Amino acid sequence: MKAVENIDQNYLIKQLPTPTAFVGNSGVVMDASDSWLEIFGLVPTKKKRKLNILDFFPEAKDFQNNNALSIRHKYISNDRICHFESSFTPWFDDKENVLGSIVQTRDITSEVEKELEIECLNNILKYKSEAAKIGWWEYDALTEEIFWCEETKRIHKAPESYRPDINEAINFYKSGFSQNRISMLFHNAMTKGQSYEVDLIILTFKGEERWVRTTGKPIFKDGKVVKLFGTFKDIHEQVMAETKIKENQQLLTTLIDSLPLNVYVKDLESKKVLVNKAECDYLGKNAEELLGKSDFDLYGKEMAQISRDEDLEVMKHLKPILGKETESAKKDGKTTYFLTSKIPRFDLDGRVNGLIGISMDISAIKKKEEELQNLISITTIQNKKLINFAHIVSHNLRSHSANFSMLLEFLNYEENKEERDKILKMLNHASDNLLETLENLNQVVDVNTKTPQLKKQLNLHDSIVKAQQNIVAFSEKNKAQIINNIPKQITVSSVPAYLDSIILNLITNAIKYKKPSVDPVITVDAFLENNQVCLRVADNGLGIDLEKNGDKVFGMYKTFHQREDAKGFGLYLVRNQIEAMGGTITIESEVDKGSVFNVYFNEENE
Repeated sequence: MKAVENIDQNYLIKQLPTPTAFVGNSGVVMDASDSWLEIFGLVPTKKKRKLNILDFFPEAKDFQNNNALSIRHKYISNDRICHFESSFTPWFDDKENVLGSIVQTRDITSEVEKELEIECLNNILKYKSEAAKIGWWEYDALTEEIFWCEETKRIHKAPESYRPDINEAINFYKSGFSQNRISMLFHNAMTKGQSYEVDLIILTFKGEERWVRTTGKPIFKDGKVVKLFGTFKDIHEQVMAETKIKENQQLLTTLIDSLPLNVYVKDLESKKVLVNKAECDYLGKNAEELLGKSDFDLYGKEMAQISRDEDLEVMKHLKPILGKETESAKKDGKTTYFLTSKIPRFDLDGRVNGLIGISMDISAIKKKEEELQNLISITTIQNKKLINFAHIVSHNLRSHSANFSMLLEFLNYEENKEERDKILKMLNHASDNLLETLENLNQVVDVNTKTPQLKKQLNLHDSIVKAQQNIVAFSEKNKAQIINNIPKQITVSSVPAYLDSIILNLITNAIKYKKPSVDPVITVDAFLENNQVCLRVADNGLGIDLEKNGDKVFGMYKTFHQREDAKGFGLYLVRNQIEAMGGTITIESEVDKGSVFNVYFNEENE
């Protein structure tokens, strides 16, 4: 076997690819590779030179304790700073005696530069985070550890050394909605991979409530969530400011909505940009339906043009219109009277950008004015009715009184028993007539003087059917045909007892005053005329000569046909009942051709 050639050990050390030096216990460098010497600017030479390791690493004085040691250091070469890491490892002889340390040096310049770059980025992120008051956090699903940056800790007002776990982090949220919400979002992020962004309330380390906006975004690996990364922003001042603004807006809105006035704001094109509740109620729409609309969208063209001309006048000359009486008719035809003021509206730069309108509904006042205008004529009519009623009462009671006086006088002087019995019967009959007269007069007094009864919406078709059922025997006896043409959906506003009385009187009169040889046919219709429901009762009976008796038709005790059961009270009562409800009644009639009664109901629920 060929003997292995002995190679100079020092020569081998010189060629070591890793910069290496051998140091004795005294600190003297016993040998070193060329690459190690070059790091410190030393030129390799065959001559022995005395180098002490502490000259290179003053901080390496502890290497003599035979402990492993790692030192980072830098060296400037050709105006370039190079970074190194040198590790000290004990060096033993074949008897395990420590001879010194082996020093191996590694160039870590690129690593340090990357670390510095990362540190720089972290500082930039930190400064930006502090400026924007946005922190960040990270949760590791594998280790179940959560990390908070300094800004996140600052927002929580936690010490810099504080290291929360996930339960503690969730418990910072205010108990109740906020804590339940973040728990659910965190769970969904971990199990379903759902990101989130939400505004919630936390309780800081000091127990203060703060509004924060927190986000969370899952990070996946192999289809599984391994981390959650999120941001954390203090929005407390912003939320408080927004809340204050909302409170002020709510206060202003409540104030404006509570005013018994129509308030609106228009832009330069006369389109509404703000409306209050009274304006919405008047137009029968909600605010969303009115905003952006002009008067041309809400009113007739002529009235809208008048309003637009007023708006332009106010915005052009900057002179308000104050307390102008205006008439407003909606597209449904309903007219309302207002006292209207229009005031120029300015922006922050003092330029006109629209107007503010305020309108007070004076329809009730106008109505009162009309009522006052009609008061004299109404009073006159009432006085005439009162005088007429007084004459009727006086005449009727005087007739009954005279009749009683005569009969009593006859009774006083009559000695014949049969004649006395006859007079007593006549007195009983006279008494019944007086009671009937008093009852009739009481009915009229009740209708005209009692507090108006509450009107209700009554089905007109059903009311006719009810009346037919009540007089079925009377109708069959007279072979009367009652035709009910009223649509089933028509209703009228009426006092129930009055409506029953009106229908019964009109139908029974139509049957009672039939032509002797003709079966009575009564046709009942209803229709809408001038926003009033009209009940029409037509018959084929005897009819009335209106030229001769037109002004007497609805008079008390006025009869026009020779019938023993004619009282002349029914139509008088009907007219009083209708007028008591604010309605009217008219008649169309011709002798031997029948009569038509038209009853107009007042639909106002007064």
